[in-house]
Amino acid sequence: MKDNKHSGRLSNILNQSNIFVPLVIAAILVFLAVGMLMHNNPLIAMISFLLVIFAIILVYVAFRLIEQELNKQVYNLTDDIQTIENEILLQIPLGIILFEEDDTIRWMNPYMQNYFNSSDTLGNKIDDVDSVLSDIYHQLKETDEDDVTGHPISWDDHYLSVGLLEDQNAMYMLDITEYGRIADVADKNRLVIANILIDNYDETIASYSDRRKSTVDNFMTKQLFAWAKKFGSFIKRLDDDRFLLVTTYGELMEMEEDRFSVIDTIRETTSKGNFPLTISMGISYQEEDDEAPDIGKINEIAQSNLDLALSRGGDQVVIKIESEKARYYGGKTNPMVKRTHVRSRQIATTIAQMMQQNESIFVMGHDYPDMDAIGACIGIRRIAEMNDRKCHIIIDESRINSDIEKLLVELRKDEVINEAIISPQEAEELIEHNSLLFIVDVHRPSITTAPKLIDMVNGVVVIDHHRKGEEYPENVLLEYIEPYASSTCELITEFFEYQNASSKSINRIEATTMLAGIIIDSRNFTLRTGSRTFDAASYLKSCGADSILIQEFLKEDLSEYIKRNELIESVDIMPPYYGIAAGDDDTVYSTVTAAQAADSLLSMNGIVASFVVFLREDKRVGISARSMGNVNVQTVMEELGGGGHLSNAATQISDVTVSQARELLIDVIKKQSEED
Repeated sequence: MKDNKHSGRLSNILNQSNIFVPLVIAAILVFLAVGMLMHNNPLIAMISFLLVIFAIILVYVAFRLIEQELNKQVYNLTDDIQTIENEILLQIPLGIILFEEDDTIRWMNPYMQNYFNSSDTLGNKIDDVDSVLSDIYHQLKETDEDDVTGHPISWDDHYLSVGLLEDQNAMYMLDITEYGRIADVADKNRLVIANILIDNYDETIASYSDRRKSTVDNFMTKQLFAWAKKFGSFIKRLDDDRFLLVTTYGELMEMEEDRFSVIDTIRETTSKGNFPLTISMGISYQEEDDEAPDIGKINEIAQSNLDLALSRGGDQVVIKIESEKARYYGGKTNPMVKRTHVRSRQIATTIAQMMQQNESIFVMGHDYPDMDAIGACIGIRRIAEMNDRKCHIIIDESRINSDIEKLLVELRKDEVINEAIISPQEAEELIEHNSLLFIVDVHRPSITTAPKLIDMVNGVVVIDHHRKGEEYPENVLLEYIEPYASSTCELITEFFEYQNASSKSINRIEATTMLAGIIIDSRNFTLRTGSRTFDAASYLKSCGADSILIQEFLKEDLSEYIKRNELIESVDIMPPYYGIAAGDDDTVYSTVTAAQAADSLLSMNGIVASFVVFLREDKRVGISARSMGNVNVQTVMEELGGGGHLSNAATQISDVTVSQARELLIDVIKKQSEED
């Protein structure tokens, strides 16, 4: 096909008279010369030779004419192509920008100029022309690839596919707004499932008359159905205390903007009506890349999120899918007591059975343990002994504070406890895959005394009183997380009641250690303290707990006292009621000193929430947070990778200075204040 096209073009050239005539004459001359050469005459031979020379000249002229004609056609074709290319650059729906080496805009096609309000763009730097486009341009330049193609972005009201030709200093943009809007609609129509539970429903209405129960049910149904209707969602009551909500991702985003105000409405209204009820929600939705929703999987994750909301104290919403971190809303109030003696007995019985089936038992708390962590470890060791089992207590004595040093001196006076205490390195040598490992006063693997051990065993038992966070062991055999309790020592003290009656009771130093844990974590019985807290303390006192010895443990060194005052003196009041203290970038403070400083700040007028930022001994920056319950410091710490309770929380941040961590803290507080 191509050969036919080329031969056709050549035929057209040869048919032109100024080329055709010389070729014909040359052919005739050659024919005559050949004829004359047949005669044996020198004169005729000379004439023949001249004719051949003349024919050669004519052929040369003809080929020069052919070459000129071909060059003319090529030039015309090139000119046409250039004209078309210029027209394409000017008219094609593709934005093109050329840059100088210093990021100054050298040229852009008219199509690209339509995206700018001002035509005064040439000669200006991209940073001065449009900040959003500038960020995109610099992001593309920072990639490792020489040419970046098909990078989708959102710019003003447009969706664009952006490419960068770095060698040519050129950026191009294809408007894909129509496709982007279609994708937006598909994204907003992703399936969302929410499992909703009325917290403490059975306990609250247990003593109500049928009439009052009906009033409560009607109120809850009316509130939830009105809220669902407001966002165009489907809701159905599945049980007295359970609802199922089905909606779309677009509506979910609106609910998040509203910050699930229905939670506050129900809590405040029911509290005023003397039937205090709260609700918890677990929400999940279709993954962005899923072509079709897996309804069963979405509902399963939603239920798991509801369980997480309940384990964090209820009165909140947890939103999570597999590929993203959890988002939390609510949780503004201290959790109400929900655990029962039946639940405590079930856990105690299960733990005893697990211990009896295992010869190798270990227990550990969190890094830089406090009194509650050590007391909980001591309690688990005693329960193991009550079931005729030995239990190793894992403590890293190179990472403890002064109060725990004093405590360990007393504990080691007990020969049995002294033999039970081992280092993380010793534990790694002794532990086996089938060993039973208890994690107490913590549930985040990364901040346990020896995180490696968790992966070395088949499963772990978690006992904690902190609100459950997203980080959690994958191999949990049994969990008992009760954020309503004052301390982990309170939870474990209740287990003693359900052990073998013939077993020996806890001794004086064990009771003293566990009571110290309760006193410290409840801040002398002022925080998260209920009747069961006093029951546990009473039991420990009856076992010989020594309050005077506890005071000895808690005595401060003069140097620590001075350091605590240094932190307090550094406080700045951030309106309206936040007290933020920060140590120097190169001065190390103990976690106990920082916590005590935060407690002291909270006792000052005008401070409702206190934060102390300090350099830890492990060179990470710690933040100790306290509040009187009006401010949820747990959510603030969670934003910075930590956790805890509504009124008592903390975090540790790596690779930052104290000053930088303070700025991060202020940013989070401002963000949450604006959202509230």
